[in-house]
Amino acid sequence: MISEKIILGIDPGTTIMGFGIISVKKSKMEMVSIHELILKKYPNHETKLKYIFDKTLALIDEYHPDEVALEAPFYGKNVQSMLKLGRAQGVAMAASLYRNIPITEYSPKKIKMAITGNGNASKEQVAGMLQNLLNLKEFPTKYLDASDGLAVAVCHHFNSGTIADTKSYTGWDSFLKQNPDRVK
Repeated sequence: MISEKIILGIDPGTTIMGFGIISVKKSKMEMVSIHELILKKYPNHETKLKYIFDKTLALIDEYHPDEVALEAPFYGKNVQSMLKLGRAQGVAMAASLYRNIPITEYSPKKIKMAITGNGNASKEQVAGMLQNLLNLKEFPTKYLDASDGLAVAVCHHFNSGTIADTKSYTGWDSFLKQNPDRVK
């Protein structure tokens, strides 16, 4: 009996949010789907957050992933941008936890290292390596945010069963136990 694992990878964003879904049977990886949520057309941040939640739930309900992997926010100088990015990630996490899907976070450097062997690789290098790893004739999207979502899923597959620079949660209780500093 061949068991299959479906992994949903998410690259949080407030302008474009990327989603990539892979299927793993034994050790064979295959791209199932890639999506991007274009958010710049929505009038305010609250509306964007609602669409992120709705899209994440819709993908979970359509593809039934066993696990969700997210890119952790990187530290930047613009506090407002970091706050908005953190909210986008939080909404995607909430949608996953709402459906009781375990989530794992990976740093951007960890993802790039897993895909290309270089933690400082460009988005174009990551997309090129994904195309090679997944045997894609051409990359199915013009947005590199979507390929970043796919990279998160592939990184998670490569790191499954290893102790890595990650945080993993199986539900709200698990999240709260591992992050007591976030409870007010």
